[in-house]
Amino acid sequence: MKRRVVVTGMGAVTPLGNSVKEFWENLLKGISGADYITHFDASKHPTNFACEVKDFQTDGIIEPKEVRKLDLFCQYAIVAAHEAIIDSGMDFEKTDTNRVGVVVGSGIGGITTFEREFTKYKNHGARRISPFFIPQMIIDIASGHISMKYNLKGPNYSVVSACATASHAIGNSFQMIQRGDADVMVTGGAEAAICEMGVGGFNAMRAISTRNDEPKKASRPFEKNRDGFVIGEGSGILILEELEHAKKRGAKIYGEILSAGFTADAHHITAPAPGGEGAVRAMNFCLQDGGLNPEDVQYINAHGTSTYFNDKYETEAIKTVFGDHAYRLNVSSTKSMTGHLLGATGAVEAIASILAIRNSVIPPTINYEEPDPECDLNYTPNKPAEREIKAAISNTFGFGGHNAVLAFSQFK
Repeated sequence: MKRRVVVTGMGAVTPLGNSVKEFWENLLKGISGADYITHFDASKHPTNFACEVKDFQTDGIIEPKEVRKLDLFCQYAIVAAHEAIIDSGMDFEKTDTNRVGVVVGSGIGGITTFEREFTKYKNHGARRISPFFIPQMIIDIASGHISMKYNLKGPNYSVVSACATASHAIGNSFQMIQRGDADVMVTGGAEAAICEMGVGGFNAMRAISTRNDEPKKASRPFEKNRDGFVIGEGSGILILEELEHAKKRGAKIYGEILSAGFTADAHHITAPAPGGEGAVRAMNFCLQDGGLNPEDVQYINAHGTSTYFNDKYETEAIKTVFGDHAYRLNVSSTKSMTGHLLGATGAVEAIASILAIRNSVIPPTINYEEPDPECDLNYTPNKPAEREIKAAISNTFGFGGHNAVLAFSQFK
């Protein structure tokens, strides 16, 4: 019999706030995290705005001398993990840490470090490259630092699947607890790619919005006038725990993770498969694995990137999987507010899904002004909606055709 897995802690560093509480409150207020880029001079880029993390602090969590050795994506992951662990009430001094693992991924990892160190090399030669360059840049280092900080000796690695990364990390962690490889997992994703090459690269492939005159209105998933996603940054971390382990220590339980569905489009390096064919299979696998009928789901936190093909094909995929029930669902894209956090997005959106279930309220899709006839579902436009949610799914799809879907439910 599969072991049940619950969520007992959450941490967030986002463009809407650097705690889960602030993030959630601003989601429900419909606040946009987009503004003009401050990380670098973006005036020569076609896009000069993004959803940056604001007022980020590491005080009391990371030693000042250590901060200089860490890429920003890793700092985000450590700070979010710190909040999640405190929130969980877990005392690792009284826990068998051989049974506690860490799986934290990133889609791009230390691109800012790479950009900085290559500039030093180009201008001053190889001797100026930092000895910390490689361990700052590599994606698995976030999981490594979290495990070392808390002496966590269970399964430890990273996941990389572009924008599906954090959902794959959470799904892998869930499955490891299910089959008994660990009792507790610290899991999620982190990203910090708002730099000259990051923004320049997405501009070159025409993936991000160029609505420079209205940054806060640029992310408009499922809306007729969408013109690309808005790049974001940050981290989301969840504490997943085997149910009996959580009950034994009297843990607060936010909700239950029921299942995961993973597929590949096998179609194109960036474009989703027509009709959302891969997304259809991922959602179906997720429902089947969780013992859910389509009618059991009330809310979908959509991938909803604000790109033409993703939103069109995700809508088609939802209708294929849910049939007539698709029109009774609430769907929303929190990317309309956070922007697209790339490899961190699945974790931040999992947190939003869990809090939607717990609070019986669905965060909105903001900037929804002119409906697109090809996108005809209830996207919870502009204002949150109160609704009992017994089960929700969270969709994440990544370049390379990676699809990951997670299902969460009320804990009973």
